[in-house]
Amino acid sequence: MKNNVELIASYWTLAGGAEPHTDHEYSVFDFKDRVEACAQAGFRGVGIWHADLLHTLKRRPLTEIKRILDDNGMKHVELEFLGDWFLTGEKKKQSDLVKQDLLTAAEALGARHIKVGDFFHTDTPMPQVIDAFAALCRDAAACGTKIVYELMPFAMIDTLADTLAMLKGAGEKNGGIIFDLWHIVKMGVPYEEISRFPLEYFFGVEINDGTFTAPWSLHEDTINHRRLCGEGEFDIRGFLDQVWKAGYRGPVGIEVLNKELRKRPLDELATRSFNTTLAQFSS
Repeated sequence: MKNNVELIASYWTLAGGAEPHTDHEYSVFDFKDRVEACAQAGFRGVGIWHADLLHTLKRRPLTEIKRILDDNGMKHVELEFLGDWFLTGEKKKQSDLVKQDLLTAAEALGARHIKVGDFFHTDTPMPQVIDAFAALCRDAAACGTKIVYELMPFAMIDTLADTLAMLKGAGEKNGGIIFDLWHIVKMGVPYEEISRFPLEYFFGVEINDGTFTAPWSLHEDTINHRRLCGEGEFDIRGFLDQVWKAGYRGPVGIEVLNKELRKRPLDELATRSFNTTLAQFSS
């Protein structure tokens, strides 16, 4: 598999001084420099966060962003993150503004998918979530992209069973799940359950490393203490074995949010991220 896997540098891995869940979520590294570093390291895809998209658009139009991606062989583009899409009222109105930004970019850039979910464990009736997810998928289909739900312990839907119920209930072919190893480990989901998830909804995979326990909160652990692959305690190869067993053959992202790594030079981040991730795949 090592010779065939295509790796995506998820946004936060190379985001430099960007700080999650603040008003400074855009990268200190220029977009063109990041994409060129990705290409030189060997990545075939890159992630773009909404705040960073808006920051980049102040200097470069979408046509130029697309040209940079194409010139550097970026086959896979992922956009993130959309929350509150399942709510009503003012929060939904603000979410719709973000949604439109992401959909416009997805269509212009030929994005593979848009990542969605929830960070606040918002209690919401399942029928409401299903209807909202279906509508979101239809909007995305009109722009030629997919919607991937990221299962995490902070979300309004935080089990595989409920996630599958949402996907089946929505019944949209471009709606699926993305499995982030970090969240799978922290939620205690057995890897074998990944292998049994229906392939028709299996849209993406992200890997990383970390420790099973930590002296700080789960939130702090998640946004500041993830590790590059092979530098923690996770059984990454065991997880990937179950991913392949499920039948997934798409690209794999590396997503690492780490406050110390965010201080490192761009070229070092790109090279270390790519090499440590590639090492997890069998020949």
